[in-house]
Amino acid sequence: MTDSKEYGKALFMLSEERGSTEEVKADVECLIRVIGDNPDYVRLLDTPALTKDERLGAIDESLAPLNRDLLNCVKIFAEMHSVHALVPALRCYLNEYDLSRGIVRMEAISALPLTEDERKRLTARLERETGGKVILTETVDRSILGGLIVRGMGNQEDGSLLERLREISRSITDTVV
Repeated sequence: MTDSKEYGKALFMLSEERGSTEEVKADVECLIRVIGDNPDYVRLLDTPALTKDERLGAIDESLAPLNRDLLNCVKIFAEMHSVHALVPALRCYLNEYDLSRGIVRMEAISALPLTEDERKRLTARLERETGGKVILTETVDRSILGGLIVRGMGNQEDGSLLERLREISRSITDTVV
């Protein structure tokens, strides 16, 4: 069993040591997209039907432009028939990058798209609360009716109208007359 997090952390530490962190980060983001768009590629690299040399040759041929350390990381996963565990390792790399740079990724879910002013105020508030540089992802979900749900750092703050209506309904249901 491959511990993806350890490989992601090791790749991050190596890239920091070599001064290639930004290059590796860009390649990691690209590789995550490529893998997401081509799930059959992962299955191909994990199949025991290919010899080790064939798997490594396919990686060299298709991923040659990637940073050498990242390419070697992919090869390690291929040698262990664990390419399916590569994306979690790559996400761990990105998480380590964010932690080292004081970046906090948050998601704002609203019934309507946020205005530029709302986005700026929310980002400023979240940066004050987290003490980090917030990168905000926005999602529109009309089912929440109004208000805002904010997710990040393992927490969720639900200020949606739908949640408020649910709270009122629970309150009425729990009231004994």
